[in-house]
Amino acid sequence: MDSTAIDRFDTSRFEASRNRLASLAYRLLGSAVDAEDAVQDAFLHWQAADRQRIRVPEAWLTKVVTNLCLDRLRSAQARRERTVGAWLPEPLLDGDPMLGPAATFEQRESVSLAVLTLMERLSPFERAVYVLREAFSYNHAEIAEILGITESASQQHLHRARRRITAARRGGEADPTSARRIVEEFLAAATSGRTERLVALLTDDATAISDGAGLTKTLLRYDTPQRIAAIARAGFTSTPAKQRLAGGVSAVHYALVNGAPAILFVPDDKVVGAVTFDITGGKIATVRGIAAPARLVRLTEAWRRHEPDTPLITQW
Repeated sequence: MDSTAIDRFDTSRFEASRNRLASLAYRLLGSAVDAEDAVQDAFLHWQAADRQRIRVPEAWLTKVVTNLCLDRLRSAQARRERTVGAWLPEPLLDGDPMLGPAATFEQRESVSLAVLTLMERLSPFERAVYVLREAFSYNHAEIAEILGITESASQQHLHRARRRITAARRGGEADPTSARRIVEEFLAAATSGRTERLVALLTDDATAISDGAGLTKTLLRYDTPQRIAAIARAGFTSTPAKQRLAGGVSAVHYALVNGAPAILFVPDDKVVGAVTFDITGGKIATVRGIAAPARLVRLTEAWRRHEPDTPLITQW
Protein backbone atom coordinates (compact mmCIF):
# COMPACT_ATOMS: atom_id res chain seq x y z
CA MET A 1 0.00 0.00 0.00
CA ASP A 2 1.53 3.35 -1.03
CA SER A 3 1.69 6.35 1.34
CA THR A 4 -1.36 8.05 -0.18
CA ALA A 5 -3.48 4.94 0.26
CA ILE A 6 -2.22 4.56 3.84
CA ASP A 7 -3.17 8.18 4.61
CA ARG A 8 -6.65 7.62 3.18
CA PHE A 9 -7.04 4.45 5.23
CA ASP A 10 -5.86 6.14 8.43
CA THR A 11 -8.10 9.14 7.79
CA SER A 12 -11.08 6.83 7.38
CA ARG A 13 -10.21 5.16 10.69
CA PHE A 14 -10.25 8.55 12.39
CA GLU A 15 -13.52 9.57 10.73
CA ALA A 16 -15.13 6.37 11.97
CA SER A 17 -14.49 7.62 15.52
CA ARG A 18 -15.28 11.29 14.95
CA ASN A 19 -18.86 11.30 16.30
CA ARG A 20 -17.89 9.35 19.41
CA LEU A 21 -14.95 11.67 20.06
CA ALA A 22 -17.11 14.77 19.54
CA SER A 23 -19.69 13.38 21.96
CA LEU A 24 -16.98 12.79 24.54
CA ALA A 25 -15.56 16.29 24.07
CA TYR A 26 -19.00 17.91 24.26
CA ARG A 27 -19.73 16.23 27.59
CA LEU A 28 -16.37 17.35 28.95
CA LEU A 29 -16.59 20.93 27.69
CA GLY A 30 -20.31 21.68 27.41
CA SER A 31 -19.69 23.49 24.12
CA ALA A 32 -20.16 22.06 20.64
CA VAL A 33 -17.79 24.64 19.16
CA ASP A 34 -15.02 23.77 21.62
CA ALA A 35 -15.73 20.05 21.16
CA GLU A 36 -15.27 20.35 17.39
CA ASP A 37 -12.01 22.24 17.94
CA ALA A 38 -10.74 19.54 20.30
CA VAL A 39 -11.58 16.79 17.81
CA GLN A 40 -9.84 18.67 15.02
CA ASP A 41 -6.76 19.10 17.22
CA ALA A 42 -6.88 15.35 17.87
CA PHE A 43 -6.92 14.75 14.11
CA LEU A 44 -3.72 16.81 13.79
CA HIS A 45 -2.14 14.69 16.53
CA TRP A 46 -3.29 11.57 14.67
CA GLN A 47 -1.72 12.76 11.43
CA ALA A 48 1.56 13.58 13.15
CA ALA A 49 1.77 10.29 15.07
CA ASP A 50 3.56 7.11 14.05
CA ARG A 51 0.24 5.37 13.41
CA GLN A 52 1.79 1.97 12.72
CA ARG A 53 2.76 1.82 16.40
CA ILE A 54 -0.78 2.59 17.63
CA ARG A 55 -2.26 -0.80 18.40
CA VAL A 56 -5.76 0.35 19.44
CA PRO A 57 -6.66 3.57 17.62
CA GLU A 58 -9.93 4.06 19.53
CA ALA A 59 -8.17 3.98 22.90
CA TRP A 60 -5.37 6.23 21.67
CA LEU A 61 -7.79 8.81 20.27
CA THR A 62 -9.93 8.73 23.41
CA LYS A 63 -6.85 9.50 25.49
CA VAL A 64 -5.79 12.35 23.21
CA VAL A 65 -9.24 13.99 23.12
CA THR A 66 -9.75 13.62 26.87
CA ASN A 67 -6.43 15.25 27.65
CA LEU A 68 -6.97 18.02 25.12
CA CYS A 69 -10.27 18.78 26.85
CA LEU A 70 -8.64 18.71 30.27
CA ASP A 71 -6.08 21.24 29.04
CA ARG A 72 -8.93 23.50 27.92
CA LEU A 73 -10.77 23.15 31.24
CA ARG A 74 -7.60 24.07 33.12
CA SER A 75 -6.75 27.07 30.95
CA ALA A 76 -6.82 30.50 32.56
CA GLN A 77 -9.30 31.80 30.00
CA ALA A 78 -11.76 28.97 30.62
CA ARG A 79 -11.53 29.46 34.39
CA ARG A 80 -12.21 33.19 34.04
CA GLU A 81 -15.18 32.70 31.70
CA ARG A 82 -16.80 30.05 33.90
CA THR A 83 -16.01 31.60 37.27
CA VAL A 84 -17.72 34.94 36.63
CA GLY A 85 -21.03 33.16 35.96
CA ALA A 86 -21.34 33.96 32.28
CA TRP A 87 -21.44 30.32 31.16
CA LEU A 88 -24.26 28.03 30.14
CA PRO A 89 -23.91 24.78 28.18
CA GLU A 90 -24.50 25.04 24.45
CA PRO A 91 -27.92 23.50 23.70
CA LEU A 92 -28.28 20.77 21.08
CA LEU A 93 -31.39 19.56 19.30
CA ASP A 94 -32.29 15.95 19.97
CA GLY A 95 -30.88 13.71 17.26
CA ASP A 96 -27.57 15.58 17.13
CA PRO A 97 -24.81 12.92 17.07
CA MET A 98 -22.96 14.82 19.82
CA LEU A 99 -25.70 13.71 22.23
CA GLY A 100 -24.89 10.02 21.81
CA PRO A 101 -24.55 7.45 23.21
CA ALA A 102 -28.04 7.55 24.72
CA ALA A 103 -29.05 3.95 25.39
CA THR A 104 -29.12 4.21 29.19
CA PHE A 105 -30.51 6.74 31.66
CA GLU A 106 -26.97 7.55 32.83
CA GLN A 107 -25.83 8.27 29.27
CA ARG A 108 -28.81 10.52 28.59
CA GLU A 109 -28.46 12.29 31.92
CA SER A 110 -24.74 12.98 31.38
CA VAL A 111 -25.59 15.18 28.41
CA SER A 112 -28.56 17.02 29.94
CA LEU A 113 -28.17 20.75 30.44
CA ALA A 114 -28.77 20.17 34.15
CA VAL A 115 -25.85 17.76 34.58
CA LEU A 116 -23.56 19.67 32.21
CA THR A 117 -24.14 22.68 34.46
CA LEU A 118 -23.62 20.65 37.64
CA MET A 119 -20.34 19.30 36.27
CA GLU A 120 -18.94 22.84 36.50
CA ARG A 121 -18.69 22.16 40.24
CA LEU A 122 -16.32 19.25 39.62
CA SER A 123 -12.58 19.33 39.18
CA PRO A 124 -11.36 18.53 35.65
CA PHE A 125 -10.32 15.00 36.74
CA GLU A 126 -13.66 14.37 38.47
CA ARG A 127 -15.47 15.53 35.37
CA ALA A 128 -13.39 13.32 33.08
CA VAL A 129 -13.78 10.21 35.25
CA TYR A 130 -17.53 10.77 35.58
CA VAL A 131 -18.00 11.12 31.82
CA LEU A 132 -15.75 8.21 30.87
CA ARG A 133 -17.44 5.91 33.38
CA GLU A 134 -21.11 6.98 33.23
CA ALA A 135 -21.43 7.85 29.54
CA PHE A 136 -18.86 5.56 27.90
CA SER A 137 -18.67 2.65 30.36
CA TYR A 138 -14.88 2.58 30.66
CA ASN A 139 -13.66 0.58 33.65
CA HIS A 140 -11.32 2.10 36.21
CA ALA A 141 -8.24 0.41 34.79
CA GLU A 142 -8.95 1.95 31.38
CA ILE A 143 -9.72 5.36 32.89
CA ALA A 144 -6.49 5.24 34.89
CA GLU A 145 -4.56 4.60 31.67
CA ILE A 146 -6.33 7.44 29.83
CA LEU A 147 -5.75 10.00 32.59
CA GLY A 148 -2.40 8.81 33.89
CA ILE A 149 -3.69 8.16 37.42
CA THR A 150 -4.13 5.09 39.62
CA GLU A 151 -7.27 2.96 39.65
CA SER A 152 -7.80 3.97 43.26
CA ALA A 153 -7.68 7.64 42.32
CA SER A 154 -10.16 7.01 39.52
CA GLN A 155 -12.56 5.36 41.95
CA GLN A 156 -12.22 8.27 44.39
CA HIS A 157 -12.85 10.86 41.66
CA LEU A 158 -15.97 9.00 40.55
CA HIS A 159 -17.26 8.72 44.11
CA ARG A 160 -16.86 12.47 44.69
CA ALA A 161 -18.39 13.34 41.31
CA ARG A 162 -21.42 11.11 41.86
CA ARG A 163 -21.92 12.49 45.37
CA ARG A 164 -21.85 16.11 44.22
CA ILE A 165 -24.14 15.55 41.24
CA THR A 166 -26.58 13.41 43.19
CA ALA A 167 -26.80 16.00 45.97
CA ALA A 168 -27.76 18.73 43.49
CA ARG A 169 -29.85 16.61 41.11
CA ARG A 170 -33.52 17.55 40.81
CA GLY A 171 -35.68 14.61 39.75
CA GLY A 172 -35.28 12.09 36.97
CA GLU A 173 -36.70 11.69 33.50
CA ALA A 174 -40.17 13.16 33.03
CA ASP A 175 -42.90 11.36 31.13
CA PRO A 176 -42.74 12.83 27.59
CA THR A 177 -46.48 13.31 27.23
CA SER A 178 -46.96 15.04 30.59
CA ALA A 179 -43.79 17.11 30.06
CA ARG A 180 -45.15 18.49 26.79
CA ARG A 181 -48.50 19.25 28.39
CA ILE A 182 -46.85 21.16 31.24
CA VAL A 183 -44.70 23.20 28.85
CA GLU A 184 -47.69 24.02 26.64
CA GLU A 185 -49.62 25.14 29.73
CA PHE A 186 -46.65 27.30 30.76
CA LEU A 187 -46.54 28.92 27.33
CA ALA A 188 -50.31 29.52 27.30
CA ALA A 189 -50.23 31.06 30.78
CA ALA A 190 -47.20 33.25 29.99
CA THR A 191 -48.60 34.61 26.73
CA SER A 192 -52.01 35.30 28.27
CA GLY A 193 -50.63 36.89 31.43
CA ARG A 194 -52.10 34.35 33.87
CA THR A 195 -49.63 34.82 36.70
CA GLU A 196 -51.40 32.55 39.18
CA ARG A 197 -51.35 29.66 36.72
CA LEU A 198 -47.65 30.23 36.04
CA VAL A 199 -46.85 30.11 39.75
CA ALA A 200 -48.90 26.91 40.13
CA LEU A 201 -46.83 25.22 37.41
CA LEU A 202 -43.54 25.91 39.24
CA THR A 203 -42.01 24.08 42.19
CA ASP A 204 -41.64 26.10 45.37
CA ASP A 205 -37.85 26.24 44.89
CA ALA A 206 -37.92 26.81 41.13
CA THR A 207 -35.11 28.77 39.49
CA ALA A 208 -34.78 30.54 36.15
CA ILE A 209 -31.53 31.37 34.38
CA SER A 210 -31.07 33.52 31.29
CA ASP A 211 -28.02 34.46 29.25
CA GLY A 212 -29.63 37.82 28.49
CA ALA A 213 -29.33 37.15 24.75
CA GLY A 214 -25.59 37.63 25.14
CA LEU A 215 -26.06 41.29 26.05
CA THR A 216 -24.97 40.86 29.68
CA LYS A 217 -21.62 39.73 31.07
CA THR A 218 -23.19 37.52 33.71
CA LEU A 219 -26.19 35.24 33.80
CA LEU A 220 -29.53 36.56 35.02
CA ARG A 221 -31.03 34.46 37.82
CA TYR A 222 -34.49 34.42 39.38
CA ASP A 223 -35.18 32.35 42.47
CA THR A 224 -38.87 32.49 43.40
CA PRO A 225 -41.97 31.32 41.52
CA GLN A 226 -43.42 34.84 41.68
CA ARG A 227 -40.35 36.45 40.12
CA ILE A 228 -40.12 33.73 37.48
CA ALA A 229 -43.80 34.21 36.63
CA ALA A 230 -43.33 37.96 36.27
CA ILE A 231 -40.27 37.53 34.04
CA ALA A 232 -42.06 34.87 31.96
CA ARG A 233 -45.04 37.17 31.40
CA ALA A 234 -42.76 39.97 30.26
CA GLY A 235 -40.48 37.73 28.22
CA PHE A 236 -43.22 35.85 26.39
CA THR A 237 -45.20 38.95 25.46
CA SER A 238 -44.61 39.71 21.78
CA THR A 239 -43.76 43.31 20.90
CA PRO A 240 -42.56 45.06 17.71
CA ALA A 241 -39.22 45.72 19.43
CA LYS A 242 -38.72 42.00 20.15
CA GLN A 243 -39.68 41.12 16.60
CA ARG A 244 -37.08 43.56 15.26
CA LEU A 245 -34.46 42.09 17.60
CA ALA A 246 -35.38 38.56 16.49
CA GLY A 247 -35.25 39.50 12.82
CA GLY A 248 -38.94 39.09 12.15
CA VAL A 249 -42.10 37.39 13.33
CA SER A 250 -41.33 34.05 15.00
CA ALA A 251 -43.06 30.71 14.99
CA VAL A 252 -42.93 29.09 18.41
CA HIS A 253 -42.20 25.36 18.37
CA TYR A 254 -42.07 22.60 20.94
CA ALA A 255 -38.85 20.55 20.73
CA LEU A 256 -36.51 18.37 22.74
CA VAL A 257 -33.15 19.95 23.55
CA ASN A 258 -30.51 17.81 25.28
CA GLY A 259 -33.33 15.43 26.11
CA ALA A 260 -35.41 18.07 27.89
CA PRO A 261 -38.65 19.75 26.77
CA ALA A 262 -38.07 23.13 25.19
CA ILE A 263 -39.69 26.01 23.35
CA LEU A 264 -37.89 27.42 20.31
CA PHE A 265 -38.46 30.82 18.72
CA VAL A 266 -37.87 30.53 14.98
CA PRO A 267 -38.18 33.37 12.46
CA ASP A 268 -37.26 32.41 8.89
CA ASP A 269 -35.82 29.00 9.80
CA LYS A 270 -33.30 30.46 12.28
CA VAL A 271 -33.51 29.65 15.99
CA VAL A 272 -33.13 32.93 17.89
CA GLY A 273 -34.17 31.71 21.32
CA ALA A 274 -34.48 28.47 23.26
CA VAL A 275 -36.25 28.04 26.59
CA THR A 276 -35.65 24.67 28.24
CA PHE A 277 -37.42 23.13 31.22
CA ASP A 278 -36.42 20.65 33.91
CA ILE A 279 -39.55 18.96 35.23
CA THR A 280 -39.85 17.04 38.48
CA GLY A 281 -42.94 15.79 40.26
CA GLY A 282 -45.21 17.17 37.57
CA LYS A 283 -43.92 20.73 37.98
CA ILE A 284 -41.21 22.91 36.45
CA ALA A 285 -38.06 23.08 38.59
CA THR A 286 -35.70 24.97 36.28
CA VAL A 287 -36.20 27.28 33.32
CA ARG A 288 -33.24 28.23 31.13
CA GLY A 289 -33.43 30.99 28.54
CA ILE A 290 -30.71 30.85 25.89
CA ALA A 291 -30.62 33.49 23.17
CA ALA A 292 -26.97 34.42 22.71
CA PRO A 293 -26.43 33.90 18.95
CA ALA A 294 -23.11 32.09 19.41
CA ARG A 295 -24.83 29.42 21.53
CA LEU A 296 -27.50 28.70 18.92
CA VAL A 297 -25.46 28.19 15.75
CA ARG A 298 -25.34 24.38 15.78
CA LEU A 299 -28.92 24.10 17.04
CA THR A 300 -30.06 26.24 14.10
CA GLU A 301 -28.11 24.08 11.65
CA ALA A 302 -29.80 20.98 13.06
CA TRP A 303 -33.22 22.67 13.00
CA ARG A 304 -32.90 23.38 9.27
CA ARG A 305 -32.49 19.63 8.68
CA HIS A 306 -35.38 18.87 11.01
CA GLU A 307 -39.03 18.23 10.19
CA PRO A 308 -40.83 20.20 12.91
CA ASP A 309 -44.31 19.62 14.26
CA THR A 310 -47.02 22.22 13.77
CA PRO A 311 -45.95 25.31 15.76
CA LEU A 312 -47.60 26.05 19.06
CA ILE A 313 -47.83 29.69 17.96
CA THR A 314 -47.61 30.52 14.27
CA GLN A 315 -46.92 34.25 14.66
CA TRP A 316 -45.24 35.63 17.74
